[in-house]
Amino acid sequence: MFDNLKKLCLLCGTSGNEEKIREYIISQIKGHCEYNIDPLGNIIAFKKGKNIPKNKVMLDAHMDEVALIVTSVQSDGTLTIDAVGGVDPSVIIGRQVVIGDKKLPAVIGSKAVHKLSKSEREKKPEIGSLYVDFGATDKSEAEKYVKPGDIVYFASEYVEFGDGMIKSKAIDDRFGCALLIELIKSELKYDAYFTFTVQEEIGLRGAKTAAFTVAPDFAIVCETTTASDIEGTPESQKVCRLGNGAVISFMDRSSVYDRELFNVAFEIAVDKKIKCQAKTKIAGGNNGGAIHISGKGIRTIAVSAPCRYLHSPSCVVKKDDLNACFEMTRELYEKAAVL
Repeated sequence: MFDNLKKLCLLCGTSGNEEKIREYIISQIKGHCEYNIDPLGNIIAFKKGKNIPKNKVMLDAHMDEVALIVTSVQSDGTLTIDAVGGVDPSVIIGRQVVIGDKKLPAVIGSKAVHKLSKSEREKKPEIGSLYVDFGATDKSEAEKYVKPGDIVYFASEYVEFGDGMIKSKAIDDRFGCALLIELIKSELKYDAYFTFTVQEEIGLRGAKTAAFTVAPDFAIVCETTTASDIEGTPESQKVCRLGNGAVISFMDRSSVYDRELFNVAFEIAVDKKIKCQAKTKIAGGNNGGAIHISGKGIRTIAVSAPCRYLHSPSCVVKKDDLNACFEMTRELYEKAAVL
């Protein structure tokens, strides 16, 4: 799972541009399941298990990562940008990035500090005030290499450090994809459907069509979620903690999760000795927001890995938590199959 996570994180693929991620996932699951690609670009896979389940269960992870998109080329050869997904401008100033399929090296620039007015220094920067500098001398030269619509990705290494920590871009949600690949390659107790979905970061779009196609009774969304577990953060605002295991949500900004599945997750945690924690702040959202209201309605739960610095070039997770998410997801799917 960790080998796949590394390879997936180092690939680039934002909303509507998931081709490389899709190709890699197919290379890993081919021969282990049946699959097809829908018109939007979702991978919808079916894996035969040892038994036929009472309920149809779908496990979901999204393929896209947050990124930036070029909106125009300026006279001095720098590029104006906008966000693809939720990118905080304050965490990307001065960061290294790459542009387009050719991965042209560049940096995120902003107005020099000594040029800022007092009011500008006191407020949070906006994405429209930033630009990408890739060394072009002027607009004419820049346009030989870059055009509006090109994608700008974070340049980030995959690093293991400290006490079992991992740092990389795109752990949201390449971890979910790596988890599902591992499940597909394993021997399953019951038949199951797996969806690797597109365009989550700009509105849960792929999940909406995938859930409609599969029409499951239950869905498990495999994700990452914000951990604010650093010194000085009030306990009620920490959301979840690295090292405390899989995160189970009861509610976020897009879903109220199935109460029975929520309780079952904690029963599993005790019975199977899997580390597990509740998400303690109603914030964020994931594909569950589109899945649970699809068709006649789908009973949905999310299993998330706690992640510091989410949607940044340096997402940080703990390997023990990722293993706990894998075990919890497997156990939850087996329970949902026969509820």
